[in-house]
Amino acid sequence: MAELGDLSQAVINGDLKSATAITKELLDAGTEAQTIVTQGLVPGMDVVGQKFKNNEFYVPEVLIAARAMKGSMQLVKPLLVESGVEPEARVAIGTVSGDLHDIGKNLVAMMLEGAGYEIIDLGVDVSATVFAGAVTDKRADVIAMSALLTTTMPAMKDTIDALSEQGVRDKVKVMIGGAPVTQAYADEIGADGYAPDAASAVDKAKELLGKV
Repeated sequence: MAELGDLSQAVINGDLKSATAITKELLDAGTEAQTIVTQGLVPGMDVVGQKFKNNEFYVPEVLIAARAMKGSMQLVKPLLVESGVEPEARVAIGTVSGDLHDIGKNLVAMMLEGAGYEIIDLGVDVSATVFAGAVTDKRADVIAMSALLTTTMPAMKDTIDALSEQGVRDKVKVMIGGAPVTQAYADEIGADGYAPDAASAVDKAKELLGKV
């Protein structure tokens, strides 16, 4: 009989086939979808994040683990929706206007999804208006912005200004990241948080939402 710990291990190992098989077995045995996420997937991705921080895992291992996690999520997501389980929070994530880099952004999105957050992936080259719209139309609790070029960093400030102009700045937490971005820049433009890497982004989101 499959255990929740087996699912965590399958995620850590990046074993998509096992992750989906164990998930099916757990569901057939009557395990709640929410339990599978909180006690199987989340602990597994926590370990992956920790290993990533400690340089024991690198981007490829994280992506493979995230793929296994997503395979399991595809099976439990419809059941979560059906039972009306609310996600930890909604995170609208995107690379800012003028910037087409998405590997870092995708990595952060996967890590956040693995931590139980609903992801609204806005893609790349996202305008300030679209980011602001995610708060008004999609009820995002967090805006996560990525920039890989120093020339596109000012778009982060434009987005924060747009949130203020639309009267929703106080309804959302703003996180920023990307190679040229620093804590000093986050302070300068009035962002709520900065994360140097994908694993830290999960910690920062928890901290900003008071879930630590």
